[in-house]
Amino acid sequence: MPNENRYFIAVIPSEEISAEITAIKHEIARVYNAEKALKVMPHITLKAPFVISNDKTEALMQWFKTITLQTIPFDVSLDGFDVFDNPKNPVVFIKPETSDALHNLQKEILQAFKSMFPNIPVHFHEDDFHPHITLAYRDLTYPDFLKAKEVFKTRNYKNNFRVKSFSLLKHNGA
Repeated sequence: MPNENRYFIAVIPSEEISAEITAIKHEIARVYNAEKALKVMPHITLKAPFVISNDKTEALMQWFKTITLQTIPFDVSLDGFDVFDNPKNPVVFIKPETSDALHNLQKEILQAFKSMFPNIPVHFHEDDFHPHITLAYRDLTYPDFLKAKEVFKTRNYKNNFRVKSFSLLKHNGA
């Protein structure tokens, strides 16, 4: 048994929206042979995956149970598709509309986390929060990414959900 585990903190859309997003992930897996994203439930990451030793897990759970924030509840509107066009690690995603409430929630969580766990490194991109719901990554080849990018840049997707909470999730390694 490993002496540490990976966790992350995220907002999870409603079951109905998650099912719609998962159907899009299945389509991408079928058309572009990119299945990795199917292993991860639809979510917006607020705190990137971090490693914590088993002897600190109880402190993490206690911190998470007692954290109080000012920014909940609020609505997230999903508006279309976008990409991270990086040849080594391309990503296709659903983009939430810019929201002060979502950005404030992420900042509050990061500040609270850094305060409680100052020795756990913070990912460089966490201070440049770019909320998204991943549809394809890691096993999406760059040529297939370019094809998907062309298809999804003209495709519409709109939905919204109410954020009433956020979740601490144990990372499965996907």
